[in-house]
Amino acid sequence: MVNKLQQLLDSKPFLLADGAVGTNLFAVGLQSGDAPELWNIDAPEKIHDLHRGFVDAGSDIILTNSFGGTSYRLKLHNAQDRVFELNLAAAKIARAEADRVDRTVVVAGSMGPTGELMEPMGALTHESAVDAFKAQADALVEGGVDVLWIETMSSKEEVAAAVEAAKATGHPFVCTMSFDTNRRTMMGIKPADFTEFCHELPERPIGWGANCGVGAGELLETVLGLKSTAEEGDIIVAKANCGIPEFKDGKLIYSGTLDVMADYARLAADAGARIIGGCCGTSHAHLKAMAEALDGYTPRQTISIADIEARFGPVWQVTLPAEASHGASAETGRGNRRNRRRQS
Repeated sequence: MVNKLQQLLDSKPFLLADGAVGTNLFAVGLQSGDAPELWNIDAPEKIHDLHRGFVDAGSDIILTNSFGGTSYRLKLHNAQDRVFELNLAAAKIARAEADRVDRTVVVAGSMGPTGELMEPMGALTHESAVDAFKAQADALVEGGVDVLWIETMSSKEEVAAAVEAAKATGHPFVCTMSFDTNRRTMMGIKPADFTEFCHELPERPIGWGANCGVGAGELLETVLGLKSTAEEGDIIVAKANCGIPEFKDGKLIYSGTLDVMADYARLAADAGARIIGGCCGTSHAHLKAMAEALDGYTPRQTISIADIEARFGPVWQVTLPAEASHGASAETGRGNRRNRRRQS
């Protein structure tokens, strides 16, 4: 199998991933608490439009609308028996939009957390988690994804289960965690520890890094942490939220402007990220600004926390609104911290 992601990495200094799912789908009618994955069947034209906008904006990588596509997440919508159908459709829609253009666009099969706590802290066993991720991964692969994209994870145990499932498909895979709790994931993992963990996996991901979290400044500091234990050739991924969310007139609004996200993209490259995209709140317009910012850009060799704070202010001093801290509804992005959706 041709590894399209590796080929692109070999040919370009950095790749542009896509942006948010939920924010853009809410703008066209998705309701709070709805499962975006159901739209792969019920409103496929809107998912086509979502991906097409990111491709047209310059994305090299687009993630399928399948973040909550395991049986555990779909169970919340009485759709646990539709894992294959919904993930297959997600992959086919993204594949069609990637193949529409005359350049290589990698389709990445999004695999988010189950929303369950794994043993020993919870009831979900390693074997059950592997089975759930494998069912999702098989459908995504059959639908035509180029790579599996394990994202927004909090625990090493769940990453390990998802990696085992991805490895069994024979497809390359990428892993990202969300560092949103005082420089750690919700389960206490530090960025430097995550890089070391990826080095120790039975098969290394093609890349790993961070997505979601708090704001762009915090994400950039996380990238520096990931790089602190990296080896030569490691591919680091950065997908930051589009600023900080706040409620205005009953709507969740993200503070990131086009200039903010353009500056974030350049700083992410400076920090050593090779794959750069946006997460919660990132629109097609933001992605276009990021693409233009990175076009022909030569990264600085090193940057410091001071460089990041000079643009984004002090990091890790942001208090999110109660509902905006990835609360229980889909409106707040990826749901609660164990049940997030790649979209906010």
